[in-house]
Amino acid sequence: MSLHPSPRVLEERREDGDRSLALRPLPARPPVPPGAARPRLRVLDGLRILAAVLVLVHHYTRQELWGRDAFGWLTVVGRYSWTGVELFFMISGFVICMSAWGRPLGSYLRSRIIRLGPAYWFCVLATMGVLLAVGKPFGGAGPGLSQILTNLTMVQTPLGSAPLDMSYWTLWSEVRFYLIFAVVAWTGLTYRKVLNFCWVWTVASLLAPGSGLPVLDVLANPTYSPLFVSGICFYLIRREGARAGEPWALLVFSWLLMQRWLNDIVHWNTVKGDRLSWEMCLLVITLCYVVMAAVALGWLDRIDWRWLSVAGAMSYPLYLLHQQIGVTLLKQWSRDVEPWTLLLSAMAVMLLASWLVQRFVERPAAGRLKRFLEARPAPRSVRNTAA
Repeated sequence: MSLHPSPRVLEERREDGDRSLALRPLPARPPVPPGAARPRLRVLDGLRILAAVLVLVHHYTRQELWGRDAFGWLTVVGRYSWTGVELFFMISGFVICMSAWGRPLGSYLRSRIIRLGPAYWFCVLATMGVLLAVGKPFGGAGPGLSQILTNLTMVQTPLGSAPLDMSYWTLWSEVRFYLIFAVVAWTGLTYRKVLNFCWVWTVASLLAPGSGLPVLDVLANPTYSPLFVSGICFYLIRREGARAGEPWALLVFSWLLMQRWLNDIVHWNTVKGDRLSWEMCLLVITLCYVVMAAVALGWLDRIDWRWLSVAGAMSYPLYLLHQQIGVTLLKQWSRDVEPWTLLLSAMAVMLLASWLVQRFVERPAAGRLKRFLEARPAPRSVRNTAA
């Protein structure tokens, strides 16, 4: 099937509050009716697990951890594989827009709680257990009770509490995105509303750094907003077809903003003793843009292997578990075990632990949490009769 069909159809739509008829190209793929099951893009699942593994490699191959360059070419790859986080943010923009389309606000918010909560709460407690058992974890003293309880809220960053795992910093960026996207989801998503939201967010991100308004800077998240906006644009292209010109224009502008903030991001991810090439970082993130464009255009739809759904589901617990637990244990054993053996063993253990968490913790807990959140109180007449 062509991605650029030639027939033009009449579409009834609302503009400025009035009902009008407009000519527009037929979308490459028909919109999904509200409430209908959305086809799963398994290629996105594959990109999720790839991004998580890249971040893991970045944390596990650092020279400061081993006291030397223990892995040769993989050490070089690891210096740049933190860019998996940037890929995560683009995937998040794509997936959140796709999953919120046609959903009421309550359903959208519940889906975010159900998706993030169970695995996160379990991994916080698991990390706490390991750090307390080890006694002297890599990076400082063991966690205190207040720190543990605050981390369970998932908003420890704005509350000024140290995260149990440094990887948790990304969750605050995700939560801010979910909250501000809820504003447009509240009134129902349309192509025009979503694009307007992206433009407004982009302008707010431009104004925030020099505004002197901390609240605007926190909400706009100017450093990473171009990545979320790019993900949303990729979904709009996927939904509306490659001829939708405005998302492409916004994508180019977002890429330009991203490269501006990349200087700061590279600085934050430069480990003592390492030298990162800004040009190489830009190239890697640009390749992430190219891959997401291929997803949006349907060029990677043939990548539809069932096991990718399982791998994609593992990516979230893998991301939550790997850093503090893994680095703490690697630090303990790095002098006693051959580096490659220890590294591959640690990766295998983390992948297995992530599958176990997803299969036996996250999935059943998410089902129970969904039933709890969607439970409706009995009608007043029924309660009175029971009484």
